[in-house]
Amino acid sequence: MCYNWEMKKRFRKTIKNEQTVFPVILQEEAGGGFVVANPAFEGCYSQGDTMEEALANIREATELCLEEAREENRQPVPRAVSVHLIHA
Repeated sequence: MCYNWEMKKRFRKTIKNEQTVFPVILQEEAGGGFVVANPAFEGCYSQGDTMEEALANIREATELCLEEAREENRQPVPRAVSVHLIHA
């Protein structure tokens, strides 16, 4: 996999308290609740009954993924995420 520094800067921003900002994808489920994914980590998904709960859960899942990455001496590689609107 090719690591692109510009992509890293575009999709992850370090803020004052050394936390990293990640884009997440939140989707409402037809049967209720929300599913959320962090595309910077393969398999980093969570869910919640409310949007707030789902976002809190993905934050926790992301922190666990970051901890695992640190233990394995690797950096998360952000994947390009973009939103496009189409007409159908």
